[in-house]
Amino acid sequence: MKYSCYTICLLTLLFTSFRNGEDSFRKQQLKAPKVQAAYQEKWPEIKDRLNKLHIDTQSFRVFIRGFKSEKKLEVWVRSSSDKSFQLYATYPICSSSGELGPKRKQGDGQVPEGFYTISVFNPYSNYYVSLGVDYPNRSDRKLGGGGDLGGAIMIHGNCVTIGCIPITDNKIKEVYVLAAEARNTGQTEIPVHLFPSILDNEHMTGLEKTYASAPGLLTFWQNLKTGYDYFENNKRLPTVSVAPDGSYVFK
Repeated sequence: MKYSCYTICLLTLLFTSFRNGEDSFRKQQLKAPKVQAAYQEKWPEIKDRLNKLHIDTQSFRVFIRGFKSEKKLEVWVRSSSDKSFQLYATYPICSSSGELGPKRKQGDGQVPEGFYTISVFNPYSNYYVSLGVDYPNRSDRKLGGGGDLGGAIMIHGNCVTIGCIPITDNKIKEVYVLAAEARNTGQTEIPVHLFPSILDNEHMTGLEKTYASAPGLLTFWQNLKTGYDYFENNKRLPTVSVAPDGSYVFK
């Protein structure tokens, strides 16, 4: 790809759809032809899958989790009245850039690692449709060391990227509709947790051996592992904040 996701996707910020108005969020999104097509194709399948999971199709919540090493994106769901999430589906990340480790500057080609939320719904993306991740967050700004940290990190269609998370046009239709429906029924923040790899004890031991010469990176990953473990053990999301030193704090 000739240009980075930052360069091409920057204009997607113009299409942030967290605005109030007479129309519902869904109606606003359905004004875009590609969203109309995605709903027509995917919403019946989504409702069927949610019903099989005993999820309330009229009011549900979404959580997205990505693993760079395994190149997979998970979508978890729960009814609004429930507390615990269930795995809805796992999607292959079909292209990647950079290496394991957080994004720390514009142009480094890195996919971020950390705890984020969806900040942008872009129904007019060059990559079918896209969901923007709110990188850089407070931790990134603390640990980034100053300078231009980059931005406009998107989960999108197609299968090319520099720093974003592509899952093909077919799969982004489904993820986008799920996220839009959750937003439409009251989920103002859709969490996105991005990890270097699965962070169970076995994988963490492997990272410690491979990156023994990078203690700062291992400390960062150990911090991420605390949030990873909380969700794995409870299937509930931790409350995440950022300490003055840039590390994540979980409750």
